[in-house]
Amino acid sequence: MPPESHYISNRLRATITDRAHNHCEYCLCPADYSSDSFTIDHIQPRQSGGPTTFENLAWACAGCNGFKQARTSALDPETQQETEFFNPRTQNWREHFAWSEDYSQVIGINACGRATIAALKLNRNGVKNLRRLLAGAGLHPPTFLN
Repeated sequence: MPPESHYISNRLRATITDRAHNHCEYCLCPADYSSDSFTIDHIQPRQSGGPTTFENLAWACAGCNGFKQARTSALDPETQQETEFFNPRTQNWREHFAWSEDYSQVIGINACGRATIAALKLNRNGVKNLRRLLAGAGLHPPTFLN
């Protein structure tokens, strides 16, 4: 059996981007307005045996991908229990997260959400500022979540 390819074709990359509505699948920032570059994230890292398949890939901004690295879990800041990160392939964003009143911050509504927010720093200053600007222009929060 040949070794698995880690190559991501332009077609697969476009399909992943379309599935994500060209938004980071963790912080939900749109690539069109972000100062961060975007990349393909292995939800289950390759180092842990995660395959390079459509079902294991997510569209992520450099910030989220950089903070996530090869991790799949972190401590929930409320319970101090190790908790799996949000998985955009198997979980619904709205079941783990909500928006602050001004839509600038993501709020974790359970352990998974809180751990993901803390570890990936989903409310880092640049992201909060971008959300405020986009909300003021009527471009945030993303309508595809409705």
